[in-house]
Amino acid sequence: MSDDENLTIKQQREKRRAEKVAVLKKKQQAEKVRNRVTVLGSIAAGAGVLSLIIAVVITSATPPVDPSTIEVEGVQEIEALEAVHVESAVDYEQTPPAGGPHNPTWLNCGIYAEPLPNENAVHSLEHGAVWITYDPAQLSEDEIGQLRASVPSTYMIVSPFDGLDAPVYASAWGYQIALDGVDDPRLADFIIKYRLAQSAPEPGALCSQALDGPGKVS
Repeated sequence: MSDDENLTIKQQREKRRAEKVAVLKKKQQAEKVRNRVTVLGSIAAGAGVLSLIIAVVITSATPPVDPSTIEVEGVQEIEALEAVHVESAVDYEQTPPAGGPHNPTWLNCGIYAEPLPNENAVHSLEHGAVWITYDPAQLSEDEIGQLRASVPSTYMIVSPFDGLDAPVYASAWGYQIALDGVDDPRLADFIIKYRLAQSAPEPGALCSQALDGPGKVS
């Protein structure tokens, strides 16, 4: 006679119930293990993706250039410039000017299609702006457009200046360079080195909220 036959009907029912409970618990435990593995796998995958993103950002980031390490061949340094305000026109020694006495009202930085008053533009140089002047007789319309598009959007002035002895000039307070054209690589280096440089008397002072010169484009 088997063991089950020696059990009462009630005991047999309880045994079958216990067996079902044991099977159910085993199934639930196995499900928990699978869920845990899935969650851990997702976390690991997410961490892997995040690590990959961080690695890409770190490896592709370009470190900022220290302006003091840039050497721009051909830059003229103009010394002993007076940062004083005058109401009259100024006869500057440089053409275009690169500092000196200037109008009390600075020129709003931006792109201009007409020549600008020197005395107001020089005041913007005092605030750390770089002034790019070009001779329209020596550049094509495409080149002028390229020049305008190539400069930063702040603390820059771009304007025509008739009669220059070079196609393009870049001027900052106390520094100036004659450039061979809009593709001259020294232009970008000059801007990085002298825009908002501490060599200006008031770097970072406003270059807006003052005077719009004639022919302002943007």
